[in-house]
Amino acid sequence: MQRSLRLRLILAGALAISVSLALAALGLSALFAAHVERRAVAELSVHLDQVLSGLERGPQGSLVLAQMPADPRFSRPFGGLYWQISQDGEVLRSRSLWDDALELPTDELVDGAVHVHDIAGPTDQRLLTIERSVTLPERLGGGRARAAVAMDRAELEEARRAFVADLIPYTALLALALTIAGGLQIAIGLRPLAAVGARVAAVRSGEAKRLGEDFPVEVLPLASEVDALLEQREHEIVRARARAGDLAHGLKTPLQALLGEAERLRQAGRAEAAKAIEEIAGAMRRHTDRELTRARIALRSKAAQADVGKVVENVVRVIRRTEEGGEIAWRQEVPQDLQAAVDRDDLTEALGALVENASRYARQEVTIAAREDAGFIVLSVRDDGPGIPPERIEALMARGARADTSGPGTGLGLAIASEIAEALGGVLSLHNVEPGLEARLILPAVRPPTS
Repeated sequence: MQRSLRLRLILAGALAISVSLALAALGLSALFAAHVERRAVAELSVHLDQVLSGLERGPQGSLVLAQMPADPRFSRPFGGLYWQISQDGEVLRSRSLWDDALELPTDELVDGAVHVHDIAGPTDQRLLTIERSVTLPERLGGGRARAAVAMDRAELEEARRAFVADLIPYTALLALALTIAGGLQIAIGLRPLAAVGARVAAVRSGEAKRLGEDFPVEVLPLASEVDALLEQREHEIVRARARAGDLAHGLKTPLQALLGEAERLRQAGRAEAAKAIEEIAGAMRRHTDRELTRARIALRSKAAQADVGKVVENVVRVIRRTEEGGEIAWRQEVPQDLQAAVDRDDLTEALGALVENASRYARQEVTIAAREDAGFIVLSVRDDGPGIPPERIEALMARGARADTSGPGTGLGLAIASEIAEALGGVLSLHNVEPGLEARLILPAVRPPTS
């Protein structure tokens, strides 16, 4: 399975968003709990003030709470709100404590100072407790008293859980929205890479020579390096072509000298030696012609194009002037404005080799037809000659092979035509038909410009 950079970025972004929002939710929950506790402490302070303001002396001289706090939970047994006042071993407590008492920790309180405790309460409750040490007025008998008010922490926990329950769906929705936004951002951010791929495809197909510089600064170094590589490759091709050309041309003069020497040997009565030299020189000539053709094809621009109809007309006009071409009929079935993505000279050379072979073996007629099919130009040259044995078709495509060894020629035509087709992404094939032989040359068609 291919790894997708986009998918990995989206997954990483989704994970980061989920972890961040989860931590944020935990932080908000803790902040909410702290806020609720502060509000609870403030509420308990109000209740403590109410309890202290309601203290009076009873008929027996003991402290009593003449005015009960307004919250009914103080009057309901184990209702969740409790108060307690102790002085000199005397304990006054709320009805909600029933027979229990608040077990306050032993600590020293400055007069009026408030301490906050977390203590155990009745029925295993955990209580948030505030206590204050106060000096009673003379009307209450004076002295110091310790007053405390407590609240069941279960109410605070319930409020925190309700907050978290409300927070989770909104957090999940926010995570989804941020993930989608991140995916869109990644898609937009990676779009230049897709543009690079499209430019590379255009260079490969011959529609462009370079990637260009209209890319974001983050992608521009990549495009610049690719362009530099393309330029270096072109220079290497030029040098290789020059070396191949120099080698081929450098061998032509020695080959001519060898052929001249062979002729002198034949005149001197040494025909076998002359024939051996001519065969060696012929093989060397075929190799040099092959390398020259390859070097020329390698440097052709893939952006080149040729009008198939005009090339066919020019080739037929030339072949008609030969002895074989002037004695047969020519049929041309080529639509107008049919453009092939091939250099005009290369198409002329490839088609010329096919048409020359057809004129050599045709009895009465040669038909040249062309059509466009699925982005390719299908060019066929058909004669009404004897055809070729099927077992010889593959061997005939080899360089230097000839269907008729009795006549002139080097046997390079079909092989060169095949090399031209293959260099351009096409193919050459031979097919026996009734009657005759059909050579089918498939070449890429010119692509319409993209908007």
